[in-house]
Amino acid sequence: MMTAETGKPPQGSHHWIMTLELPGRAMNTVSNTWTPGQGDTRQDVFETIRSAIVQQSPEMARANVVFFSLEPNQL
Repeated sequence: MMTAETGKPPQGSHHWIMTLELPGRAMNTVSNTWTPGQGDTRQDVFETIRSAIVQQSPEMARANVVFFSLEPNQL
């Protein structure tokens, strides 16, 4: 869905970045926005995002999380 003001899709309330690493083999950094559900915790969001990354890149299922940031998406 596009917003009338910008012509861009709406963004979530929070911006996140996650980096997964398979030491010596691969590293994957992904970022996007997210709007947590009512009552969601930071842990809930972390697990959901990690699961989504692994679904897109199954080889990262056993990767270490080396960085995770979840911040309000406003300046």
